Amino acid sequence: MPFNRFFIFIIVTLLYWITLYIYVPILSPYLESRGLSYSLVGIILGSYGFVQIIIRLPLGIYSDRIRKRKPFLAIGLATGALSCLLFAISNQWGWTLAARAVSGISASCWVAFTVLFASYYNKNEATRAMGYISTLTVCGQLIGMGLSGWLADKWGWNATFWAGTLIGLLGLAATFAIKEPKEGTSRIPIQVKDLFSVMHNASLVKVSILAILAHCVLFITMFGFTPSQAVSLGATKSELSMLVFAFMIPHAAAAYITSKWIVPRIGAWNAIMIGFTFSSICTIAVSLLPSFGWLAASQAFNGFAQGMHIPLLLGLAIQRIEPLKRASAMGFYQSAYSIGMFAGPFIAGWLNQSYGLTSGFYLGGAFGLTAAMLTIVWSRADKQSRHTVTESF
Repeated sequence: MPFNRFFIFIIVTLLYWITLYIYVPILSPYLESRGLSYSLVGIILGSYGFVQIIIRLPLGIYSDRIRKRKPFLAIGLATGALSCLLFAISNQWGWTLAARAVSGISASCWVAFTVLFASYYNKNEATRAMGYISTLTVCGQLIGMGLSGWLADKWGWNATFWAGTLIGLLGLAATFAIKEPKEGTSRIPIQVKDLFSVMHNASLVKVSILAILAHCVLFITMFGFTPSQAVSLGATKSELSMLVFAFMIPHAAAAYITSKWIVPRIGAWNAIMIGFTFSSICTIAVSLLPSFGWLAASQAFNGFAQGMHIPLLLGLAIQRIEPLKRASAMGFYQSAYSIGMFAGPFIAGWLNQSYGLTSGFYLGGAFGLTAAMLTIVWSRADKQSRHTVTESF
């Protein structure tokens, strides 16, 4: 790939994720500071996933049909900037809800980024391309979330939203410099008829259920109410950035460590089970820890635990799907885990309203333990199935 094309895409991708995540760590404390109830906070946080449930898959299908990706990159940056702008200028909770929902539209455009980036590489380098773009994702999220608390502490809550607006507009301008190669017939588009066939794949359905539970936990904790708990323990706005680094750096490292050293020794299913178990323990611990320091330390373990199972589930989602239907399977899988982005904070918000902030973390812990138990049951069934097939030969 020419260096200029690669460099421009890196910049656009980083700006996209920075815009999407620059306000995530401060969002729940900010909404509470405006006097919104926990139930309303949960609705606002959950709207991000709800919108993706509705439009992510149709958007991917339409992008495949017209064989264009660049316009969706521009839409992703434009809606990301608009989301931040609406947060900055809104005074009513309805507009705040709209702001978070618009960010869901932005996030739904991510599939176009991945497909366009893969088109820059040869077909046999697709895995390498996805590895690169996954790294860019984590870097962009980490930069954005790291800036969040610092900006809010120095210039107030709205500084974070105005910065996100500016960054999104810069990214939008940069998309015009991206070159989109013409697609041939080598990539099979998502087919609606294939969606129904892959939905009957038991392995995909099981992994999708686990992904829903994983994202319930993630969007209850670091991308949901953990920052609110940190503030209740006396954390400053800038210390919220420290909490982000405590969670996100181990989260990013876990994918590499798990695939290189843990999975080869104990297998993918066991690694997923361990990840869910420790994530559940750390999530419950959020409600019990007495100080911000202990909370940050626990979230380092939580970040690593969640980083163990989420990437592995992504790989397992298409492992047993025939190559021509993998795009359809991935579309189904991504739409499915959006349910967790919505359901986790939505239910937790109502629980927090009725029983206090800590109750949502018990819910997250229950989701994690449920996933761990399902992993044990399904891994045993998977081993038994393979053993039976082997004996038949």
